[in-house]
This record gives sequence, C-alpha cells and structure tokens, in this order.
Amino acid sequence: QVQLVESGGGLVQAGGSLRLSCAASGRIFEINDMRWYRQTPGKQRELVAAITFGGSTNYANSVKGRFTISRDNANSAVYLQMNSLKPEDTAVYFCNADVRVGILSRLEGYWGQGTQVTVSS
Repeated sequence: QVQLVESGGGLVQAGGSLRLSCAASGRIFEINDMRWYRQTPGKQRELVAAITFGGSTNYANSVKGRFTISRDNANSAVYLQMNSLKPEDTAVYFCNADVRVGILSRLEGYWGQGTQVTVSS
C-alpha cells in the first residue's frame, strides 16, 4: 500500500503565503509525476501544478507566477509554495502521484486525503 499525506493548509489573509507538503510512504519502487489538485464544493477537481521526476513543471494559468511546485525525490515528497494568495484560491488541495510499487509493476495513481486552504479577503 502507498499513502500520501498532505500538511500545511490553513487560514491566511489575502496576499499571504502558505507552503503545502505531501509525503509518500509505503511500498514504493519509484514515483514518476507528482501533482497538486484543488477542489471547491460543487466543482470538478482541477490541476494546479505538476512536476516530473526530473523537475519539469507546469502550472494552471490561474496560479502561474504565484505558486511554485517542487519535490524531494530522496524523501518521496512534493511541495507547493503558494504566494500572493487570493480568496479564489480557497479550496481543498490534494496531492497526487504516479507510483510503481515494484520493478515489474505498472504505474498507478494515488491520492492524499486533502488539506483545506482558506484565504480571507
């Protein structure tokens, strides 16, 4: 089994910053792409940022220039630094990773439980 655990969410004023962390544990042979998604009530989960094993990144247009995704491959972790936060960034943020549990295993997607980010105006 593979577990992803997010941390770092909370309440912050508009213009402030938060840093989300996500640590993967369990039976892991390798982790390929890692991503952050967010979801608000009644809406589909949307991709916020993604990073490959080699460190290539891409971002949703709404967060470009404000959010930075990074990862620590040695510790199976991914981070999301969120600056200049806006009320519309309020959401539950989820970590997602493509994991191979063995050398002959296929890649499978795993999700964390989510962490709430609330930005007050």
